[in-house]
Amino acid sequence: MDSWFFNKIAGAVLSALLVAFGAGTLAEILHHSDKAAKPGFELPAVVAAAGGGAAAPVAFNFATVAPLLKSASAESGREAFGKCRACHTVDKDGKALPAGPNLYGVVGRNVASSAWPGYSPAIKGLTGPWTWEKLANFVNAPSATVPGTKMSFAGVKNDAELADILAFLRSLADSPAPLPN
Repeated sequence: MDSWFFNKIAGAVLSALLVAFGAGTLAEILHHSDKAAKPGFELPAVVAAAGGGAAAPVAFNFATVAPLLKSASAESGREAFGKCRACHTVDKDGKALPAGPNLYGVVGRNVASSAWPGYSPAIKGLTGPWTWEKLANFVNAPSATVPGTKMSFAGVKNDAELADILAFLRSLADSPAPLPN
């Protein structure tokens, strides 16, 4: 078989494939519509709770975290705190970042009392010190705990991870705050 005959057969096969696939693609291009049958994206349905209403999210309770603080690992908390380092420093006498204050000594310190100028009015409206409960609630869900806060972090939902982060924050002090009873 010479090369001329082989080239004719290969050309015929390739032409047939081009017509077969090209016709389908051309038909799709000509008859394609961008209009969706139902606009938007349908979210999955919420599972109804007993009693007929929608299932309520489980509310955060500091009482579930407090016992974990006694065995929490500051070293694990240092690792978990990595997501917070984009906005916060933790060095003694460390400079605040543009997005957030330095957190050295935060446990027991008065809310909005560092020299950082970017506190939101919502945070400035809080009074008293950062207690264990206040700090745990805030780290768990910042915008739900203090509506209007500038902190856009979603929060730490895992109780063990939250306890580790709190243990790490406790270690950032000349004399660490006593653990809650």
